[in-house]
Amino acid sequence: MNCRGVIYELSDYLDGELTQDAIVEMEIHLARCKDCRLIVDTTRKTIEIYCRAEAMPLPAEVAARLHEALLKRLSRKPNL
Repeated sequence: MNCRGVIYELSDYLDGELTQDAIVEMEIHLARCKDCRLIVDTTRKTIEIYCRAEAMPLPAEVAARLHEALLKRLSRKPNL
């Protein structure tokens, strides 16, 4: 496995959906590659933080501005 393969298989690796052989290849690469290890660890931590986070209501002013921006964006004709 190389760095490109780690990126390609990252989601399946974190979801536990790789074959045992692919897991072994991934973990061998991660043991040797600091950059890929950082990507995997950061992605895993980001997912964990996101899953533990509580939804927070937007302040009324922000919600109104967002709603207005979305309406404006959706009313434009698509660039084909």
